[in-house]
Amino acid sequence: MALKGSYTTSDALDWDEMLNLVHRLYRDGDYRMSLLIACQCMWGLRIGDMLKLRWNQVLNTDELNLIEEKTGKRRIIKMNSNLRKHIEDCYKALECPELSQPVFLSRLGTIYSREWVNMRLKEYKVKYRLHIKNYSSHSHRKCFGKHVVQMAGANSEMALIKLSSIFSHSDCSVTRRYLGIKAEEIGAVYESLDF
Repeated sequence: MALKGSYTTSDALDWDEMLNLVHRLYRDGDYRMSLLIACQCMWGLRIGDMLKLRWNQVLNTDELNLIEEKTGKRRIIKMNSNLRKHIEDCYKALECPELSQPVFLSRLGTIYSREWVNMRLKEYKVKYRLHIKNYSSHSHRKCFGKHVVQMAGANSEMALIKLSSIFSHSDCSVTRRYLGIKAEEIGAVYESLDF
């Protein structure tokens, strides 16, 4: 855990490792954290926006509609069918809570705090032997961004433009720094293409 007032950075969780962790947490009965990690990595939302979600926002819908806390901007996110199924499975496993209830409630009936989530993630890093140096809730947002860039391949520059808008960054260079992508890595994508 970081000292108060100190600056730490988060690393991106590897996509395949994230999927494995989500499945293992579900199998181990940690449904809410399985859901939090899956949704945050699929949507690229900040933890503050995630923790405010209610079941009626995420269940039985094709899109998530919210106003981001930090930017005040409206986000409409299309729901992936596999994620929709995972949300339904977690909801049923949690014995169908009230639809108006927050999704990320503790056993005591309080909404998870950012600090509690980050403490749990550090425990998961050890328990599940994750290959990530600095793991926090922000690692999931970066996981989303890095995966979008990797999936874009030769169109990674266009992906960065889109991510810059999604993340509300001022320009692509901010997004590049945020994701830890160096210009040489982007150039290597083009060099690796056969002609």
